[in-house]
Amino acid sequence: MVTERHQQPAAAGKVAAFNLAEAGFGDRPDLDDDGRERRTGTLVTASAHIITAVIGSGVLSLAWAIAQLGWVIGPVVLVAFSVITWFCSSLLADCYRAPDPVHGKRNYTYGQAVRAYLGVSKYRLCSLAQYINLVGVTIGYTITTAISMGAIKRSNCFHRNGHSADCEASNTTNMIIFAGIQILLSQLPNFHKLWWLSIVAAVMSLAYSSIGLGLSIAKIAGGVHARTTLTGATVGVDVSATEKIWKTFQSLGDIAFAYSYSNVLIEIQDTLRSSPPENAVMKKASFIGVSTTTMFYMLCGVLGYAAFGNQAPGNFLTGFGFYDPFWLIDVGNVCIAVHLIGAYQVFCQPIYQFVEAWARDRWPDSGFLNAERVVRVPLAGDFPLSPFRLVWRTAYVVLTSLVAMIFPFFNDFLGLIGAVSFWPLTVYFPVQMYMAQAKTRRFSPTWTWMNVLSFSCLVVSLLAAAGSVQGLIKDLKGYKPFKVS
Repeated sequence: MVTERHQQPAAAGKVAAFNLAEAGFGDRPDLDDDGRERRTGTLVTASAHIITAVIGSGVLSLAWAIAQLGWVIGPVVLVAFSVITWFCSSLLADCYRAPDPVHGKRNYTYGQAVRAYLGVSKYRLCSLAQYINLVGVTIGYTITTAISMGAIKRSNCFHRNGHSADCEASNTTNMIIFAGIQILLSQLPNFHKLWWLSIVAAVMSLAYSSIGLGLSIAKIAGGVHARTTLTGATVGVDVSATEKIWKTFQSLGDIAFAYSYSNVLIEIQDTLRSSPPENAVMKKASFIGVSTTTMFYMLCGVLGYAAFGNQAPGNFLTGFGFYDPFWLIDVGNVCIAVHLIGAYQVFCQPIYQFVEAWARDRWPDSGFLNAERVVRVPLAGDFPLSPFRLVWRTAYVVLTSLVAMIFPFFNDFLGLIGAVSFWPLTVYFPVQMYMAQAKTRRFSPTWTWMNVLSFSCLVVSLLAAAGSVQGLIKDLKGYKPFKVS
């Protein structure tokens, strides 16, 4: 739903829109002050968008993350990430308009806001961080979907042959199937044609998260008490001293990934009506969305840890801490697969649009780039088919799938994505834009503590990235390609 707004041709409307407003068209009841169709979003819709944007596959690793940190540090870190995310989201809400947060010119995307406040060079760095994050997420979703598809086969095998049976499933085969589906979906020109997939994906994410939470509660109620500690995984019992350090760092990346939604915050704000002011409504929506998500995450992480203890699996629906009821576990994994099939398109469509726009601008007279045929598809109507789109988008899906086959490790990859994207997109750019807007004096108290916050988050991100890279290297050495990781 929000992505449709993201795909709108913002650049084309900038000058024309404000000329419309200056000419008096801003008074038309069907148009906003920028000449676009009047926005109708409210506090309720914005809060709902945030919740559905945040809650996703990151929830699956929270029990493992809490198990590495323990009863004391685990919940504290989870709350700390939520507070930082909410605070920086509030700063970002004031940057939707520039230079004034209430009456200034609208920015339709995160990148436009960075360019308006920080200039072209920072905009390019922001774009680089965003696209690295988008590519990483599509690879991560390929891995997660393949593992969930394999878990369905393994769950049924365990049900038939017993919990000690040697049940294997090929990640590679499942990734090929997933890639085939994505190649087909990627041929649609833009995400406007896939609006229904976004709704289905949001419902699926809430469904599998709730299933995991319910199974954790059922396991605790069943009277089986797993070993838990104040400090998490015990050195000399569960892990070595070195493993404790690295896994602690990696757990920070997993939690950071669970809170990554800054990429779409400006787009969500762009759906709000003008009165009351968008920034005031967005701040309230961010508080509601982040606090609701944190309560849900706390339940999943804490109850998941209580259910599994220090041996909590990396993904609590595919790591087989649960065996029964097998059909409910199957439903949960089907929901994960359906959600991520749609979510993959949400994250790859901006990459597709960027590369295609760049290529057509670079070679405007190319017949290969601009050719498009309308093909009639039975039961689906007319379908626009482009040779360039077919070749480039297929190549992208194949490439991301190949990387996923080389590094099919759920926790490590999610931790790396979270670590790489958290500091620049959630903390650094919102802080810098706020200080540019407020004209904060260097070395003033506000300037000092804002930079201390930013630097502290940078250190956390670097530690989390180091832990995730170490985990990837370790897992790669012992990887067996025909077993679910």
